[in-house]
Amino acid sequence: MPTRLTIATQRPQQLLDITAQVSQWLTICGKREGILHLFVPHTTAGITLNENCDPDVMRDILTTLEKLIPTHGDYRHGEGNSHAHLKSTLTGHQVAIPFANGQLLLGRWQGIYFAEFDGPRQRELILHVV
Repeated sequence: MPTRLTIATQRPQQLLDITAQVSQWLTICGKREGILHLFVPHTTAGITLNENCDPDVMRDILTTLEKLIPTHGDYRHGEGNSHAHLKSTLTGHQVAIPFANGQLLLGRWQGIYFAEFDGPRQRELILHVV
C-alpha cells in the first residue's frame, strides 16, 4: 500500500536532500528487496537523483534551470508560476530505485532530491514498494 511522506520546503526554489528520510521509511516498512517507486503528485515540484557530496552541484542545477527558464519570463499562465511548471517537467515527477537487504541501491555519490519550484510549501511524496 502506498505511503505519503510530508515534505516541508523552505524556499521558493530548492533541491532538498531527502535520502535519509526515504531510507528511514524503507527500514520502518520492513521490506527487504524490490523497487521503491517515488512519485510527486504536484505540478510545480519534482524529484531527481544526483550527487549528494558537493552542495555546489545543487546550486549549479538551480542556477542553470533559472537561466534556462527564468522565474519572470514571458509567460501567459495566470498564476504567475509557469517557470515552476516548466522546471518540474524537466526534473520529472517520479523515480524508481531498486533495493536489497533493506538498503537502497544508489550509486556512491547519488542522493534523492525533492525539487521545489513554487514554495515554500507543505508537499507530499508518495512511496510505494513494488
